[in-house]
Amino acid sequence: MAQVPGPAALPVNPGASGPDEGGATDYEVNLKSLTQFELVWRKFRRHRLAMVGLGLLITMFAAAIVGPIFLPFTVDDIPDAATKAYEGLPPFCTNYLATSLPHTCASYGLTHPFGTTGGLQWDVFTLVLNGARTSLLIGFSSMAIGVVLGTIVGAIAGYIGGFLDNVLMRIVDVMLSLPLLFVILVVSRFFKDQRDNVWQIILIFGVFSWMGVSRLVRSLFLSIREREFVEAARAVGVRDRRIIFRHILPNALSPIVVAASLIVAGNIIGEAFISFLGFGVNPYTPTWGNILSNSLTYLLVGNWWWPAFPGLAIIVTVLAVNFVGDGLRDAFDPRTRA
Repeated sequence: MAQVPGPAALPVNPGASGPDEGGATDYEVNLKSLTQFELVWRKFRRHRLAMVGLGLLITMFAAAIVGPIFLPFTVDDIPDAATKAYEGLPPFCTNYLATSLPHTCASYGLTHPFGTTGGLQWDVFTLVLNGARTSLLIGFSSMAIGVVLGTIVGAIAGYIGGFLDNVLMRIVDVMLSLPLLFVILVVSRFFKDQRDNVWQIILIFGVFSWMGVSRLVRSLFLSIREREFVEAARAVGVRDRRIIFRHILPNALSPIVVAASLIVAGNIIGEAFISFLGFGVNPYTPTWGNILSNSLTYLLVGNWWWPAFPGLAIIVTVLAVNFVGDGLRDAFDPRTRA
């Protein structure tokens, strides 16, 4: 029969103390304590689609912020009439093809990976990168406004309850009963003639995107406020504001983060939609929706690359945001394994 090794055979931690007065050996166990952020990041990294989505979003933001600085063209760089023979260039047109094709990039001297537009003679790649700045700014900024408003209203209604809860929820019901798309089109029409109306569009989307978040936060606060740790905080005299933002809100972050990701995706598509209809951002400010709207006339004559690339950018960005939202939902869920 194999003998079980005694205490002397066990590995001893160099930092452990020696035998105590009773003769027993005291072994120290070195355990690394992970913060909440480290636990969330560990679970988020295991979600492959979420990491792919995060990489795509980082690439989009980097290209939108840094890309236009290094481009040889700007959205206002329109060649003179002598270059009209080169209008409507297809994608991947290079100088190497100048000797064999009548429509070449010789007038620019550089590659046009997304082709050029007809008539206006703009580079589509330049339009898509500059449009990314505005579209991403509208999507994420309006999301921040909506989430902050919805969280504050839902937290107050769910924690305090009573008459104030009824008043706030009736306001939410009235806002939800409005035909949202029609209201956005009408309100944005007042800002259409302004040269730079991006922040007005952000405010419109932010004001009309907080109702769902407020209902979600209210339901979470109604369930969490009755738990033991909240009752203990009240018993020791902790203020309501600290209980709301330091004790209850961190336990409700998971659904809020998922709702925020859905708002970003919805607002990016919404901006593209109203800009496509001509009610969104001023046409002088490039967005993915404006690019799609301006390409309608030339799409009929075969310039498929003009609307294809901004449309693809919208699809990739929305998918990336949804992937990140799914990963954050699983990462914040305490029932998932770290």
